[in-house]
Amino acid sequence: MELDGNALAGDLAEVFTAEMTSARFTCAGCRHADAVATLRVWNRAPGAVARCPNCGDVILTLVRTPARLVLTLTGTARLDLPL
Repeated sequence: MELDGNALAGDLAEVFTAEMTSARFTCAGCRHADAVATLRVWNRAPGAVARCPNCGDVILTLVRTPARLVLTLTGTARLDLPL
């Protein structure tokens, strides 16, 4: 089931103090830039996978374990956070 980037809001709030759904990402693959809320999110796996709405590349993955939250931003060329 595909969700939008708003599905990441709670988990990302534990990592960042800024409102992350309004933060802007730039895809490392196609250079598309938009709000995190526009990402296409799949969260049926052990974690969440967020993909670029333009090209489908993986922008970020987020996995919650009992001891930590693991966030990878491999597909993100840039992340602009609101102040």
